[in-house]
Amino acid sequence: MLGDLPVSTDPRVLVDYRTSDDAGVYRLDDGRALVQTLDFFTPVVDDPFAYGRIAAANALSDIYAMGARPLTALAIAGFPKDADRAILATIFRGGLHALQEAGVALLGGHTVQDQEIKFGYAVTGEVDAQRVWTNAGARAGDRLILTKPLGTGVIATAIKFERADERIASAAIASMVQLNRAAAVALAALPADTVHGCTDITGFGLVGHATEMARASSCVLEIDVTAVPLLDWALDLVERNTPGGGRTNQQHFGPAVESAAALDARRVALMYDPQTSGGLLVAVAEPAAAAALAALRGAGVPARPIGQVLAARAGAPNLAVILR
Repeated sequence: MLGDLPVSTDPRVLVDYRTSDDAGVYRLDDGRALVQTLDFFTPVVDDPFAYGRIAAANALSDIYAMGARPLTALAIAGFPKDADRAILATIFRGGLHALQEAGVALLGGHTVQDQEIKFGYAVTGEVDAQRVWTNAGARAGDRLILTKPLGTGVIATAIKFERADERIASAAIASMVQLNRAAAVALAALPADTVHGCTDITGFGLVGHATEMARASSCVLEIDVTAVPLLDWALDLVERNTPGGGRTNQQHFGPAVESAAALDARRVALMYDPQTSGGLLVAVAEPAAAAALAALRGAGVPARPIGQVLAARAGAPNLAVILR
């Protein structure tokens, strides 16, 4: 949809939509840059307070994925005319809870009437202009680290059709409300050349966001499917509860993916599972990979190494991801 729009020529624009990054970056001066994002979606869980928290965590994640610190937020909401106001107020309270946890100031917002509930935030942050993390920075030889397990799309679908009990739902919600702040802070404290590329895993699934990073960086991402962490019960639920977004992701991104023949089809399906408030996929310099993992785990982040970055393969210009 943006293909026909004129490209910005403002030299202060450091990152825009062209690299499919999580947020835009605008230079303020030699040292500082503004980071901006917007994200909202329909409910993924029944609990309105948890939904508000998840929506906020998901929007904030775009800022953390750029290596930035979120500062302010504006709420965006669509509600049916006859919606229960108590439920709506609870959604807003849940969102505010997450913003306060992140130290972000809520400045206001805007609501419209809609046939179904939608909720989220526009978030503004700040980053060192010399240390912006983007999709386009991954280099051959980098190691890939994922900071949260996959499976929220499958579990949300199972919840919708009453195929997931309270234990399963609670585990998925606990993952989705978890901010990516601890991961971003731990990585930002490492030497400047540690993180080469970063993105958060959301609606396009791990493969989709890995594809965007590979294309922006002119490389190939190789992922060890058995090393990718999964939420408890996600593997058991995937065959009956693959969401429509997972199938769409596989149709769209699949042509750029090479998969080993012996892989478990259920695990492969979860590589395409659309995530809500997923973790960070980070490309780190190989010599610093152990230190990055140690820093993340020391901050309480269940990070796992899941693969590596390879040079683009000669004769295969469309190849972006290898699943092995």
